[in-house]
Amino acid sequence: MDRPNDPQRMERIVSLCKRRGFIFQGSEIYGGLNGVWDYGPLGVELKRNLKDYWWRVMVRERDDVVGMDGAILTHRAVLKASGHEDTFSDPMSTCRQCKRLVRADQVEEAVLETPYAKSLESVFNNGKFNGAAILRWAEREGRKLAPNMAIVRNPQVTLSWLAEHFEEASAPLVEFEDFIRYLATEQLNVTGLVMPCPNCGGDLTEARPFNLMFSTQMGASADTESIAYLRPETAQSIFVQFKNVLDTARKKLPFGIAQIGKAFRNEINPRNYIFRSREFEQMELEYFCRPEHGMELLDYWLEERLKFYENIGLPRTKLHVLTVPDADRAFYSKGTYDIEYEFPFGLQELEGVAYRTDYDLTQHQTASGKSLDYFDEDTKARFIPHVIEPSAGVDRTVLALICEAYDEETVTDEKGKSETRIVLRFHPRVAPVKAGIFPLLKNQPPLV
Repeated sequence: MDRPNDPQRMERIVSLCKRRGFIFQGSEIYGGLNGVWDYGPLGVELKRNLKDYWWRVMVRERDDVVGMDGAILTHRAVLKASGHEDTFSDPMSTCRQCKRLVRADQVEEAVLETPYAKSLESVFNNGKFNGAAILRWAEREGRKLAPNMAIVRNPQVTLSWLAEHFEEASAPLVEFEDFIRYLATEQLNVTGLVMPCPNCGGDLTEARPFNLMFSTQMGASADTESIAYLRPETAQSIFVQFKNVLDTARKKLPFGIAQIGKAFRNEINPRNYIFRSREFEQMELEYFCRPEHGMELLDYWLEERLKFYENIGLPRTKLHVLTVPDADRAFYSKGTYDIEYEFPFGLQELEGVAYRTDYDLTQHQTASGKSLDYFDEDTKARFIPHVIEPSAGVDRTVLALICEAYDEETVTDEKGKSETRIVLRFHPRVAPVKAGIFPLLKNQPPLV
């Protein structure tokens, strides 16, 4: 089994994807558009096969699920009611020196991946203060890799309080993350320990919320009344059409509404290839149920989704289930599982299976003034259903399939010469090419 965090392997996969026509950088001939990707001939077939199989398993083979295809342009009131307009944001900081925007909740992770952090490992010395080694690093490697870090920008001031601090400290510094913070802090008594900018090592501002939604104007006038959004998720169109689907499909609880479609998020730091991008596709199911059946169905859908990934070639040994802690869940969620896969860049989420309770339908019923409840013919009771949501990313799953299929094998010809070649071992269900016929003799034109 391949070890996670293998950047060289990921680089080879990215190179292969362009070389073989799986994925291209968006607007590449104009310098590219960050966080936007185009699928080539093989990539679009792989993607289509994945979506077709998901639709087959989640909709066509089930009597309790119907489909829909909602609009991308979304009324502002929808996302106001759902809470997206006010709260769908990431905490952002700006570097005071290079002006780069970074996510405040991911700074430490980003810093530890930088060249300057790798370089600092040589002077870490298990956390024991060594002023001479630190100063040498600042004057040599630091100037090239982190020119705006406090220890590089003003070494004497930073070193003076560092020396004083460690003379008084009762125990040596032992954590590498804290070691970096100390070198990035110019005035401890003013700012406290700070984490530097991942780009230049400079000072970061206090975090502030940054809304992730793309807005646009509808019609000729450009005022607040004409604002609309590109949807940040496919789920909300399902919730606002719940009553229409219920009335026309004539389903009884439990039942689901499924959708595959594009979503858009203004990610400040799109990364890891197509794993995190600004335009992406989701495969989502909103499964409506009675409140007393919610937790049971949450576990049911987790197992169903794990089976799905196994059936397209992602082995259970590479899949991990994270039970999201209470503190990390949305306040309205009664339970959430993250299905994670061992990518070459680490363990990352493929899909979330969340118990959203009746939050969304209640919000839209309150904001719109329209009834979104369900009438039970058997009990004659009227209530708002609870919702289980398995939400998968198409592009993330495509990347997982490519990573899992990627293999390098050594072959030896009849002369004993060995060479390494790349092979993609896709599961037949998703393989972009199902079968091929190739000539064995190049010198026979009729065969070629």
